[in-house]
Amino acid sequence: MIINQFPKQDFVSALAFDYGTQRIGVAFGQSISGSAKAVSIIKAKDGIPDWEDIQKLLEEWKPDIFVVGIPYNLDGSDSELLVRATKFAKRLNGRFGIPCYGMDERLSSKEAIEKIHQENGNTKKRAAIDDIAAQIILENWFAEFSRNKSTTAV
Repeated sequence: MIINQFPKQDFVSALAFDYGTQRIGVAFGQSISGSAKAVSIIKAKDGIPDWEDIQKLLEEWKPDIFVVGIPYNLDGSDSELLVRATKFAKRLNGRFGIPCYGMDERLSSKEAIEKIHQENGNTKKRAAIDDIAAQIILENWFAEFSRNKSTTAV
C-alpha cells in the first residue's frame, strides 16, 4: 500500500527506491537535514528484486519508512511502469511491514545524469544512475515533508 499522506512524526529515516525492471536504485536519508545519499543498485529480473538484498539494506540502515518513486509521464499521465512500481511498493510494505510512501519521480533520472556530469565532468562515465535518481527522489520527498510540517504546525 502506498500512503499519500505524510507521517505524523517530526523525524523519519527512509530508504528510497528508483524502481526499474533491470535495476532498482536505493538511497538512504533522514528528515532532520533533508539529505539523502545513494547507497546501492539492486539487480532485478523483470522488475523482481532479490528480496534478501533489500533485507540486508534494512538491517544496515534501519529505516522508519520507504519512499518509492512513482513514474508518471511528463504530462502527468500514468506511465507503463507506474503499475509495476506501485506493485513493488505494495510488496515492500507487505514483506517488511514498513510504511511506504510514493513520490512523483518525473525528471529524477535527467537530474541524476546532470548531477553526475557536474561531479565527474566528461572524464568519467557512470554505467547506472539509478541510485542517484533514488537520492533525488528522497530529497524531493523530504522537501515536501518539511513543507507539509511547516504548513500544518499549530
